[in-house]
Amino acid sequence: MKYRKLGANGPKISTIGLGCMSFAGFFGPTDDQSSFDCLAAAMDMGIDFLDTADVYGMGKSETVLGTFINTHPNKFKIATKCGIVVKPQHSFDNSETYIRTALAGSFERLGVDYVDLYYIHRRDQSVPIEGVALTMGRLIDEGKIGGWGLSEVSPTTIRRAHAVTPLMAVQSEYSLWTRTPEVGVLQTCEALGICFVPFSPVGRGIFAQNFPVLSNFKDSDFRLKVPRFQEPNYSDNCRMIEGFKTFCADNRWMVSAAALAWILDQNDTMVPIPATRYAKHLNEWAQATEITFTDTQRAEIDRLLPIGFAYGDRYNAAQWNGPEKYS
Repeated sequence: MKYRKLGANGPKISTIGLGCMSFAGFFGPTDDQSSFDCLAAAMDMGIDFLDTADVYGMGKSETVLGTFINTHPNKFKIATKCGIVVKPQHSFDNSETYIRTALAGSFERLGVDYVDLYYIHRRDQSVPIEGVALTMGRLIDEGKIGGWGLSEVSPTTIRRAHAVTPLMAVQSEYSLWTRTPEVGVLQTCEALGICFVPFSPVGRGIFAQNFPVLSNFKDSDFRLKVPRFQEPNYSDNCRMIEGFKTFCADNRWMVSAAALAWILDQNDTMVPIPATRYAKHLNEWAQATEITFTDTQRAEIDRLLPIGFAYGDRYNAAQWNGPEKYS
């Protein structure tokens, strides 16, 4: 495993992290032992950066991580998030009182008194981002968090927040079929020395070795509500990606490894966090840090998967409640 800096002044972390949303059952039922096996495999592979959130399974993901890291202390850098209020109704809260209460809850579930990175999961538009930055700065000064981050925000929000309390990381969906961050977010992060953390870098499984089978999805699977995974969009997307899979096979690359390598090839500030709940999937990623592309190969990827090729949006109307649109 290779390593990159988590922001301009943050610690070194594995070039690939592990997204832990799956441990809460977002992509179908799971069990604690499978999650523990996945975490053990990640540790053996050299992955030391874990990404979770208080809302993942209403604390389930954090609880799983807490149980595991209790018996494997000082092995991981932990990032978690707050800001999404599920009950009594879906909303967002970035007030200092809420942030502090949420962080205390995350500490309890994780069994820690410090996290390396603390994100605002969704921006609460009723609270000026400068005020949020001041709150996070106080948490840094108090030694409760190593740094702070934002998720799914615009370049303008990033610049305003960073001017008050420098950001360690910004997170958003980014992959071969979701490239909106290229319209300002990537450039802003690189210019300011902020680590960009792509989530869903293998397209929620579309860039796995085998295409997900829709009929196998459980009712709890998050993807059932995503337009890209609904017909006829899904079949059209698979046809588009089939050529890329053949290209990977011709070069003896695992498909997910090539998709991750493409992200790492964009610049040296990115740390993708693919998610899985199965140890076996990590083996498909292992090759990513060893793949280097020639200019000819880059051009061929651009030809096979041009910007904006995906059929259907990455979120449905309800899921778009929260992420900032800026282009």
